[in-house]
This record gives sequence, structure tokens and C-alpha cells, in this order.
Amino acid sequence: MSINFVQPQVPQLAKDQYEEWCIKMKALFGSQDLWEIVSDGFEEPSDSEKALYTPQQKIELKEIHKKDQRALFLIYARMDKETFTKISSATSSKEAWNSVVTIFKGVERVRKICLQTLRGEFEEIKMTENESISVYFSRLLSNVNQQKQNGEKIEDYKVVEKVLRSCNKKFNHVLPAIEESKDTDKLSVEELLGSLQVHEQRILKQNDGPIMLEQALESKLTLEKQNGNQQRGGFRGRGRGRSNYRPRNQNN
Repeated sequence: MSINFVQPQVPQLAKDQYEEWCIKMKALFGSQDLWEIVSDGFEEPSDSEKALYTPQQKIELKEIHKKDQRALFLIYARMDKETFTKISSATSSKEAWNSVVTIFKGVERVRKICLQTLRGEFEEIKMTENESISVYFSRLLSNVNQQKQNGEKIEDYKVVEKVLRSCNKKFNHVLPAIEESKDTDKLSVEELLGSLQVHEQRILKQNDGPIMLEQALESKLTLEKQNGNQQRGGFRGRGRGRSNYRPRNQNN
């Protein structure tokens, strides 16, 4: 009876996902009984020591070499060219693994500093007085996406809570209603944006109402004024009774 072994997919190493890559690789090594040789390594015996090995010891040493080379291949398998070039001189899986850790420690340090800056900016972001809700969301989500790219896990409810406490005063009446009528822990960012956009459109229509009425009144007054001027110019002095028209005295 033959057993088909399916090679598990080796996760791709990415500079902004180093920690995730390490976790997946450790799990992969563990599933194939390779993590011990990667983490602890092994001591290569000298030629004189090998000469004294029993046949069984030689078989065991050969199996250790096979494991080590298999682990080394898994490390190299889906690594970007730049990192591979830096660690390609490694002759054992432990040496290659330690080189990767050393390289990405610096990257990790930079990532953490970047995250600290982005977290501070996230807390400081507020909607300005004349800013539309869509523009504010774009500005806020840009920060959120940058944090995620640096490994931060931000759930929707955190973004929702941030929006609810940072909108400008034109949303003061609708925000309590949203908090009372919806479970903000389950409310998606897209759903919240949609609700706030509807409210914003209503405000814009209400603000346009008086302006449109004022424009209509101005048009009516202008039309009445024009009609009045026509009446005074073309029909003044005519009536049903005696005319009040008096010719001018040319002698005067």
C-alpha cells in the first residue's frame, strides 16, 4: 500500500511579515520532525571519529545530514533573492536560520518604531470642521492600512470606536442613535461609513433649502420689478375717465 505524501506549502518570507513567517516555519519544521535540528543543530564528527563509527552510527549520521539538508532547503525554498544572497553561504539549517534572525532583527526594530509612530497618529486623528465623512474615512483608513502592513492587527470595532469619538459636531445627533441602535462591536467600518454618509447628505440638503428659497424669492422680486417698470413706462396716464394729460406750453 503506497502513501502519497503531500508537500505542505512553504510560506513566503516577507520583510513586513517576518514574525508570521517564523511561526509558520516553526510549525512546518515541527510537523516534519525538523525543528530540533534547526534550533539546536548538530556537531559534525571528525574524520577520525567517523572511522570508528559502527554501521548503525553511520546510518544515524546519514539521517541527521538528510534532515539538516531538508530543513535548509525549506528555509531557502521561498525566500526573496536579496535575503537568499545574504545567507546562501550557510552550510547547515541552524546557521541559515540564525542568519535570517540576525538580518530581520534590524528590520523588526524599524517596524516597531514605525508602528509606535502610526499608533500615536491614529490616536491624534480627528475629523476637521469642514471635512466630508468620506475624506475623513480615507485619511483614517490610510493610517490603519499602514499599521496592518507593519504587522499590527486592528479589528473593525477599534476603527468604529475611533470614528464615533472623533467625528465633528455635525454628527452629534446621529452618533448616539447609532450607538443605541447597533452593536458597535459587530458593526463593520463600511456599514458605519454608509450610515454617516446618509446623515451627511441630509444635512447638505437642509442647508441648501434656505439658499434655494432665497434665490426663488430674489427671482420673483426681480420679475415683479421688471413688470412694474413696464407698466409705469407704457401704460401710465391712461384710464377710463378724463385724461389728465396736458400738453406742454411751448411758449414756456
